[in-house]
Amino acid sequence: MTEPSDSQHRFILPEGCQVVVLREVTGQGSRVVHPRGAVAIVIKSPEDRSHSYRVRFPDGMEEPVRADDLIALAHYKNAILKGNASGAEGTDGDSRRLLESNPLFSRVILRCVIGSRAYGLDDDASDTDYRGVFLPTADMHWSLYGVPEVIECYDTQEHYWELQRFLVLALKSNPNVLECLYTPLIEKTTSIGEELLGMKEAFLSRLVYQTYNGYVMSQFKKMQADIRNQGQVKPKHVMHLIRLLLAGIQILREGFVPIRVSAFRDELLAIRRGEMRWEESEAWRLRLHKEFDQALKETSLPERPDYERANDFLVRARRAAIDT
Repeated sequence: MTEPSDSQHRFILPEGCQVVVLREVTGQGSRVVHPRGAVAIVIKSPEDRSHSYRVRFPDGMEEPVRADDLIALAHYKNAILKGNASGAEGTDGDSRRLLESNPLFSRVILRCVIGSRAYGLDDDASDTDYRGVFLPTADMHWSLYGVPEVIECYDTQEHYWELQRFLVLALKSNPNVLECLYTPLIEKTTSIGEELLGMKEAFLSRLVYQTYNGYVMSQFKKMQADIRNQGQVKPKHVMHLIRLLLAGIQILREGFVPIRVSAFRDELLAIRRGEMRWEESEAWRLRLHKEFDQALKETSLPERPDYERANDFLVRARRAAIDT
């Protein structure tokens, strides 16, 4: 089946999303185990719509399901309430449109570019990674169906967090979220988005140390297992983990999130190209962990981020969404 030419709103349903499966699920002897219309939860999302989701039913059964054979539960319910029975039954027309159209994309208050292009580590093969924040209308937020924490559009490499989810992640020093606030590559912003950017320092705290350091340590532990079992690791992943350590150290020392990596660009690209041996990158990592420890001792960042300021902002943004 050919894909629609208008791909602007195609998105991947996130893991944890409740879905309705629009076909029968059979077991041994072609026995129907779950009827058409059964509810399941996404436990693994595909990279694109040409691959299958993996879903789990309430009885624990797991099944691969094509994107055309499922629909988000909230969209399914909307179809039923609007009398759109054909969409709920999964015909090629309405169910596809329900899945691929998402009014929340029009509610984006901040759209920016992070990733290799923002870091200055891009090449001709690099994707452009768009990230940002959306603020649902009050009616959407208060409705029985609620709103998802994340919306995505695979075709354009877009990923947006619902405002409350974004704030919670920022308060926990999530690197991807903090980079959204500090990247110079801002493509769209509303007045509320501008206010969010204007309070970015409120999210910086000593939690950066635990979040950044802990993630890098856990990932390198997995890489060490890969070295033992497979004899290799992905150089690009090693590069970004080293970059994360460098960024964390600078955050603690200087109180802002660095995006461009000009000072270490050559070394990082050498890792990505496989020109720096694993032993060298591992030694660099260990030195950076020591620098990170020292930066934590000397930092002037507060113990905790400004939860109160973030909460006040969220309440005001929610109120503003009542009339828009």
